[in-house]
Amino acid sequence: MDRDALAARVKLLLMDCDGVMTDCNLYNVPGPDGRMVETKGFNAQDGISLQWLSWYGIETGMISGRVSPAAEERARQCKMKYVYQGHIEKIPILEEILAEAKVDPAEVAFIGDDLTDIVVMRRVGFGIAVGNARPEVKQVAQWTTEAAGGAGAVREVAELILKAKGLWAEILKKYEVY
Repeated sequence: MDRDALAARVKLLLMDCDGVMTDCNLYNVPGPDGRMVETKGFNAQDGISLQWLSWYGIETGMISGRVSPAAEERARQCKMKYVYQGHIEKIPILEEILAEAKVDPAEVAFIGDDLTDIVVMRRVGFGIAVGNARPEVKQVAQWTTEAAGGAGAVREVAELILKAKGLWAEILKKYEVY
């Protein structure tokens, strides 16, 4: 099945956080109490595209091995329904999400960048690697974005899904592109 056909089936888009929603860099900055707090940067274009998906009933979520208040807040801003942090073993989380969402694994896409993501990519209908993913991840993926993680890869996936579902023209019309 080609990438457009895979994208057209997507009802749920899941992703890793670091290396997918971010460029994998972690920043330690002093908090109000002087203790170091971890934060990270997110791509604004990725964020708006996740909101667009929510407009059309395409749910989104993240499964991350790290725990980060910044990621929690970003997920809230992007209207993500499923947010799981601190889970290196991602299969039990995937199974929990599938049961709650009541979707077939074939209707799920997952964006990953590192080895811990491969097990999820093998269990969903559309496994996607970001442009700078590990070679092993790209080998398993059914499609690889041109953009790197944290640099528009999520936007690229969201646009692909919206185009495959025939919804992209509505987005363009809303913003008076034509």
